[in-house]
Amino acid sequence: MNGELNKRKGVAPISFGKLWKDILKHKRLYYKVLPITFVVSAILLLSLPNYYKCEVLLAPELSRVSSANSLLSLANNFGLKLGTESSGSEALFPNLYPDLINSVDFKTSLFNVPVTIEGDEEKGEPDRTMSYYDYLKNEQKKTWWSAAFGGMKKWLVSLFKEEKPKPSTVNPFRLTMEQDGIVKVIENKVVCDVDQNNLIISIEVTDQNPLICATMADTVKTRLQTFITDYHTSKARGDLEYNKKLYQESKARYEKVRQKYAEFVDGNQDLVLQTVRQKQTDLENEMQLQYNAYTTVAAQLMAAEARVQEETPAFTTLQRATVPVQKAGPVRAKWCLVFLFLAFLATTAWIFYKEEDLKPLLGID
Repeated sequence: MNGELNKRKGVAPISFGKLWKDILKHKRLYYKVLPITFVVSAILLLSLPNYYKCEVLLAPELSRVSSANSLLSLANNFGLKLGTESSGSEALFPNLYPDLINSVDFKTSLFNVPVTIEGDEEKGEPDRTMSYYDYLKNEQKKTWWSAAFGGMKKWLVSLFKEEKPKPSTVNPFRLTMEQDGIVKVIENKVVCDVDQNNLIISIEVTDQNPLICATMADTVKTRLQTFITDYHTSKARGDLEYNKKLYQESKARYEKVRQKYAEFVDGNQDLVLQTVRQKQTDLENEMQLQYNAYTTVAAQLMAAEARVQEETPAFTTLQRATVPVQKAGPVRAKWCLVFLFLAFLATTAWIFYKEEDLKPLLGID
């Protein structure tokens, strides 16, 4: 039936028997290509360093988001744009946290994080502690081809460009080439994602060292929480500092007037002059006014302290950082099979091309 259909269309029928015979005819080619592919892929894949992954899950408290915003979010999930979500003074939504972690300021703040490389007790090697910047710069394992290319690039740059003295501090506004390279490395290693449905924050860190992988995941989580807390409580903390200043000033004025009143009463106990009594009354009234102001400011200070506590966001750690036991990759066996499969397909296509088995399919005479 297929042969008659192909004849009507002007296409010669394909003989699967001939295809199989052609494959068997050149089977020795497979004996050459597949072993070579296996050896080459093994050399390349064994050069790839192992890496580990550590994931931290956080659930932020969203008590300031109104129920109306929840309805808007639910409607937006179904494609209904009913309006813009708003949460009063809330400006840093959870879906902006990945942009925050990807900012240059946040990534450069990780440069000075101390990390530890565990030594080999059997060989008597001690633990080494260094900054995360130095670790990424000097302790990362590279493939032999990337190391060779990097060394050649560095040598060529040194021929045409004079080496400038390296700055002792990091200026996020103006990074050096080396610092910018480390920032890009961190961008690939530290990834933050937010589930739009339940707003769960996922922080995933990838690294060649399992201990450093878990250390940086916990550090990123802590610094993200600190930044968000500082952002939410910035105004409340400013009000608290202002109320503390007013409290200290009102307390000092009250104590000064009280001391003045006590000294006046002690020095004029035996006098019954009307002017003395009037002066005492005036001092007593002034002391009472200062005391009222002092108690009012003290109440405002307590309210400001409560406001800071109220504005401080709460985070629930759904999954804390733990040192990974098993590597996350590379999956060398899988990639080796992929390379062998591609080599088999390429060899088979070449055999069909050589034996002109593809011409009937392409309609070529």
